[in-house]
Amino acid sequence: MALELRQQLRLTQQLVMTPQLQQAIKLLQLSRLELLDVINEEMVENPLLEETSPEQTPEERGADEPVSAPAGEEESIEPVTIKETARDDIDWTNYLDEYNASGPVHYEPEARETPEYENILVRRESLADHLRWQLLLSLPDGTEERIGSAIIGNLNADGYLQATVDEVASLVGVSPSQVEEVLKKLQAFDPLGVCSRDISECLMIQAKRLGLENSLVAQIIQTQFKHLENKNYKAICQALHASLDEVLAAVDIIVGMEPKPGREFSEEEPQYVTPDVFVYKIGDEFVIVLNEDGMPKLRVSPFYRDTLQKAKTAGAQTKDYIQNKLRSAVWLIRSIHQRQRTIYKVVESIVRFQQGFLEKGIARMKPMVLRDVAEDIGMHESTVSRVTTNKYVHTPQGTFELKYFFNSSISRVHGEAIASASVKEKIRQIIQSEDLSKPYSDREMVEILEAANINVARRTVAKYREMLGVLPSSKRKQYTEGRPHAKINKFHKP
Repeated sequence: MALELRQQLRLTQQLVMTPQLQQAIKLLQLSRLELLDVINEEMVENPLLEETSPEQTPEERGADEPVSAPAGEEESIEPVTIKETARDDIDWTNYLDEYNASGPVHYEPEARETPEYENILVRRESLADHLRWQLLLSLPDGTEERIGSAIIGNLNADGYLQATVDEVASLVGVSPSQVEEVLKKLQAFDPLGVCSRDISECLMIQAKRLGLENSLVAQIIQTQFKHLENKNYKAICQALHASLDEVLAAVDIIVGMEPKPGREFSEEEPQYVTPDVFVYKIGDEFVIVLNEDGMPKLRVSPFYRDTLQKAKTAGAQTKDYIQNKLRSAVWLIRSIHQRQRTIYKVVESIVRFQQGFLEKGIARMKPMVLRDVAEDIGMHESTVSRVTTNKYVHTPQGTFELKYFFNSSISRVHGEAIASASVKEKIRQIIQSEDLSKPYSDREMVEILEAANINVARRTVAKYREMLGVLPSSKRKQYTEGRPHAKINKFHKP
């Protein structure tokens, strides 16, 4: 069989994403902070982009209105509609000389005081730093310091030792008995229970500090911890030959101990949310306001644009450079404006669908999917998905991510469907109002929901209960006969 090469013409159609569309899609899915980083980076790289000062007059700002595309998009640079002249109070010669200078040039208009770095740079003390400080205060010798540093370096965020005694001894080059001696010394440091190898040892250290090493508390921790986890208090009573009141009193002491000593030294910083959109109720209507606080108002530099239009003697390379940067600046400004308009449309549609939630709360939330909003505003579902990712809205009911408003539907015995978020809220209210001595099982909550015209399966209730961080009924039960009701938080697993 002979092989041969042939040339053949074929006409096909395919979708091609232009650079403008790619940039618009990229900006659309960015969060507010990420967008600010992109804008600041582009302003550093593109000299044609500049921020409009709030103190500028309308004549100085001139054309912050939409700018026309540069050559290559409109075939020429002439149709630019922006009419603006360079400011007379700026020394452009000095400005250009700074970039042409051989070294860095700084222009300081007047002396000003800057705060001391010691007053503004703050770092929270870590668990390792806190323990090393106590170790050095104990005046250890060289070997003890090396062993202690090795132990501290192998602690996890909760303060538990992740390495064995033999591993630490091999790492430092000492005997396991020396490591055990230093370990007992570190376990007496603050926070109490740190450097433990498991939770039983952690609780026993705290019990000894309370003088309870020979009490029922120590016996429960050492021999009945499995029953303690399952709240099988009757089995503990039988095994330790103690009364229920004695066991419950000991359990109250154990519950008051700290199972994670390193928790207070957590280095996780809180993540503050800045809403992208604000929704206010004024009269009988909801008003949508985009959050423009801190967002730079961009415009194309009039100096470079006038240079490109007036400099007839400029070289071709200079014109190409300014033209490319002008095109990039125009695309960025248009993409940002398009992003803001799209976010506004999506939030406006969500407000139309979820007016009941905005007025009455989560119990009135309606089931809604991305397709509902996409059909309402005439956009694709993928566009709505990008808009609702990492975007937050402040409403009269609180601050929520836009994804929060999209819920699956749960059928009712009679009437229209209800949102899954409303069912979760109903389950939370049921658990919050239950009797501590007789908590509701998942099957009983199904019956309560059916009485409220909500048809759900038991496994659905179990799934939503776990999403709320609530333990099963057997572990929520509190023995309160003859004792005051304990105040517990049912919505966080220990």
